[in-house]
Amino acid sequence: MTNVEEPSVLSRVEGRVGYVTLNRPAARNAVTIALADGLHDALIALAPEVAVIVVRGAGGTFSAGGDVDEVARLAADGPGALRVLFERFGRACSVVATLPVPVVSVVEGYAMAGGFEFMQASDVVLVRDDAVIADNHGAVGQVPGGGGSQRLPRLVGPQRALSHMLLGDRLDGREAVAWGLAYRSAPAEEFEALVEATVARLASRDPKATARTKRLVHEGLRLPLAHGLAMEIDVVVEHLADGAAERLVRAVRRG
Repeated sequence: MTNVEEPSVLSRVEGRVGYVTLNRPAARNAVTIALADGLHDALIALAPEVAVIVVRGAGGTFSAGGDVDEVARLAADGPGALRVLFERFGRACSVVATLPVPVVSVVEGYAMAGGFEFMQASDVVLVRDDAVIADNHGAVGQVPGGGGSQRLPRLVGPQRALSHMLLGDRLDGREAVAWGLAYRSAPAEEFEALVEATVARLASRDPKATARTKRLVHEGLRLPLAHGLAMEIDVVVEHLADGAAERLVRAVRRG
């Protein structure tokens, strides 16, 4: 009998929610080219079908970062081969900002290096209190390669980000929330309820309002403030003229 290897990324749809599972539990969901491609493709495929996408890891851990065996193999083939891994994983992280639906990372166990970097690229992050989160590249003499050197300073400020990347201190879920790296955390016994309630609330929101608000935030971060404010006016006028004004009146009258 031929053994068929399971895909490194699984996806499914339940109602208005799309679920993406990083599926290399024996390797703590370490990132390979195949996993990076599968993650990117799953996000792209699910976005038109659902109101929210949930990403989590199999086996009780999010992702421990890059797969060291794959990195070593690619390094032996030269810089061009190595570049493929980082470009493909970078593409999977960057595509989140282009999707019209929120992407929620559900973090338990380890979120290290690349796993932490995908957290940073996500729209909403939920963490277990006992999660272990860190950019540990510096601790093993490496350099961030999944966007961490650029996203982390924008999220927490350059002083805190650089100190963290150089020292690699481990954060738990509550510290991640305090740093502004996650929306909420909960202890293990309450975590699934937090995930379910948050995802349900996101799925119930008006899809046009969600898509437009997400676009304003992600595109606005790349613009000078004055240009972002002008874009906001353009988008809110477009939204209200697209039927939202009538919905607003009805909602107010209902109390």
